[in-house]
Amino acid sequence: MGIISWRNFTGRLAAGTLFLMLFFGSFPAAATDRTGDAFLTGYVASILERDLQWQRDSYVLKIKNGIARITLFADDPGRRQAVDQHLRSIDGLQGITVAIQPEHAEKPGIVGRTLGISSDAEAFPTGDLFRPLIADPKQPQFFVSVNSFSSLGERYPRASVGFGETFGLYRYFGNREGDGLQLSAEGAIFAQFNLDTPSSDLINADYTIGIPLTYRYGDNSIRSRIYHQSSHLGDEFLQSVNPPERINLSYEAVDLIYSREWRAWRVYGGGEYLIHKEPDDLKPASAHWGLEYRGSKPLVLDGRLVAGLDMKSLEEHDWDNDTSVKAGLEFGHPNPGQRRLRLMAEWYQGFDPYGQFYSNKVEYYGLGISLGF
Repeated sequence: MGIISWRNFTGRLAAGTLFLMLFFGSFPAAATDRTGDAFLTGYVASILERDLQWQRDSYVLKIKNGIARITLFADDPGRRQAVDQHLRSIDGLQGITVAIQPEHAEKPGIVGRTLGISSDAEAFPTGDLFRPLIADPKQPQFFVSVNSFSSLGERYPRASVGFGETFGLYRYFGNREGDGLQLSAEGAIFAQFNLDTPSSDLINADYTIGIPLTYRYGDNSIRSRIYHQSSHLGDEFLQSVNPPERINLSYEAVDLIYSREWRAWRVYGGGEYLIHKEPDDLKPASAHWGLEYRGSKPLVLDGRLVAGLDMKSLEEHDWDNDTSVKAGLEFGHPNPGQRRLRLMAEWYQGFDPYGQFYSNKVEYYGLGISLGF
């Protein structure tokens, strides 16, 4: 009965995936030609200067990846209202921010000059300066995946879901477009379900909450983060015929990852250290590195190829490698904070990344759908 359910479920997932691909592929490719940054810059500038009668030297306009940033040299509520009324409905414009920076603002201090940070800042910015990791199983995001899961000599169909996001609190802009320093808050829930049981029993749920600090300078970016995780077993799973011995897994950790981008490629590396942990005998150190590819041209039905290889090695496991691979198509906007959808094939081999099962060797492969905002 479990095998039949699994085949029906995967069949429905495949049908749903095909529908989404056809839906996203139905938009005419020619529409993107008129929504590029260069076209939008000229179009928006013409509205500001011709229709709203703004003087060319009274503002600075920059548009990158569909996000318009207008810098005014003096605060003007009337201009803010005009921007909102006349620009919000422009096709292809993904977002608008209005910043105030005096024309003769003081030069940044030694720290600002060293980091390339200006005095211009914004509360609650869109997106993040550090791109989310494609193949990290614990990356906060919204996703659902169905896979064939193997552990302790058993194999069964399993569903994994995630509900999470990174919310920008404050950003100092860099002296160059796209650079800056940002403080954010993030939270996520990661849960797994056994699809081979009558009620698809909840196996485990991990809850994480953290404060990341991210920095970008050109093709270089860094994420430094302090976060908390606690893990909880599902009630039905605990009431099963052979329930596991419960371990109260909870810890606080700090991590640091450096990323370098080159054209469509990205490499990253860093590590993590547990500053407080339960059980007390957990070894605290781990290493984390990976490789990513983000295509810029449509490959299939307007979908761009994206792929990631994520590797982790924990001191707790004598530095054995945990390997996560994901590859598939991305539709929509590629940047953090913008709407997108990914259809991904995934494979994982190593110690279980979720919950109190961290000492179990596992392997799984399947399909997933993730959403970005």
